[in-house]
Amino acid sequence: MNLSRNFTLQELIKSDTAIRLDINNNPNSGQIEKLKALCENILQPVRDHFGRVKVTSGFRSEQLCLKIGSSVNSQHARAEAADFEVMGTDNAELADWINQNLDYDQLILEFYTPGEPNSGWIHCSYTPDQPRKQFLHAYKSEGKTKYKPVIGKAKDLV
Repeated sequence: MNLSRNFTLQELIKSDTAIRLDINNNPNSGQIEKLKALCENILQPVRDHFGRVKVTSGFRSEQLCLKIGSSVNSQHARAEAADFEVMGTDNAELADWINQNLDYDQLILEFYTPGEPNSGWIHCSYTPDQPRKQFLHAYKSEGKTKYKPVIGKAKDLV
């Protein structure tokens, strides 16, 4: 099933962990509609601008979230978020482009190390009603994940 011109349902629900543990990771019809909106408003515009997008995590059922140590309240479980990269594109540059050009709910440049363009990945969510337009940088400090707002451009992080 196509969710947009270049994205399929299969690539947004694929999970090696779900396969290995025999977890049902199939969304319901309402969640499929949210995944379509995510693809049409975030992933497809990124693909149209940059080329091939590698989705590393899309929809996660509540059971899958629990197994991988994520929250059942995650936007992944609500079919509103995806983690992805564009091979050959600096993740900070990608985050800045999304921030400047798309109507997202939450944009997180996760575990990016300035000066290392292939480090980390992008987490981006879409909600049609009153998006927060929250732009964050996730990083590890003292063994814990911390988040700080990105002020200005991600490529200027130090």
